[in-house]
Amino acid sequence: MNERAQQGAKVRREVLGDAHVDRAEANTTDFTRPFQDYITESVWGGIWTRPGLDRRTRSCLTLAILTALGRHEEIAMHVRAAIGNGVTRAEIAEVLLHTGAYAGVPAANAAFAIGQKVLDDLEDPDR
Repeated sequence: MNERAQQGAKVRREVLGDAHVDRAEANTTDFTRPFQDYITESVWGGIWTRPGLDRRTRSCLTLAILTALGRHEEIAMHVRAAIGNGVTRAEIAEVLLHTGAYAGVPAANAAFAIGQKVLDDLEDPDR
């Protein structure tokens, strides 16, 4: 593993948590390994480690982009990551509200529903 991939693996664990990364790695097959390697090196090691934006800002952008694109399967993971990166519940709500104004109300509505469930689960994991 090269240096950028090593840094990416470290950042990925810091942002998404060990449990998520362990699950992703356990589910990696020979077929999906090149994609997982790409994500780790290029996205986590090449983008998330750049000095131009802090992790809070990157989390806010990621939530906005996922919402705008309707990538609901990724929103819950990145709401958790945003909380871990210091983004508040109120800031997450503002990101989703702002995204709704520019990307559409249905996209923001779905993201709010996903975000609320994640935030509720974080407050009371026994739900």
